[in-house]
Amino acid sequence: MTVKAILDAKGRNVVTIAPDMKLADAAQLLSERGIGAVVVTKADGRIAGILSERDIVRVIGRDGASALEQPISRVMTSKVQRCHEQNTINEVMQIMTTGRFRHLPVEENGKIAGIISIGDVVKKRIEDVEREAEDIRSYIATA
Repeated sequence: MTVKAILDAKGRNVVTIAPDMKLADAAQLLSERGIGAVVVTKADGRIAGILSERDIVRVIGRDGASALEQPISRVMTSKVQRCHEQNTINEVMQIMTTGRFRHLPVEENGKIAGIISIGDVVKKRIEDVEREAEDIRSYIATA
């Protein structure tokens, strides 16, 4: 199972924001869309960073409410781990576990092509396990 299969099922729409926007704008966007992270992109569509709810909480905890006036570029994670459509679910789980993050942008030809979350990965893995169990039950029933 690959990242492509997840994106084919869930879609490739990615919520993005510019690095010069304020942290308050990002927090509002996350709230409105009901998402946990937003990809920060340059004008040419290339990935500049990623900003998660966790990033926002950390900076507010450190700097107080005034942190919301900072530009996203000062708070975002700029060294973004990426994956590609051909990566397997197991590879993606390893990347997420090692990096201790829940969202992973998918990059193709240097531009954002989608995003997957740990929830997407777990959902796909559960579907695979359930399908395998059903195949085994069918095999046993017909043997």
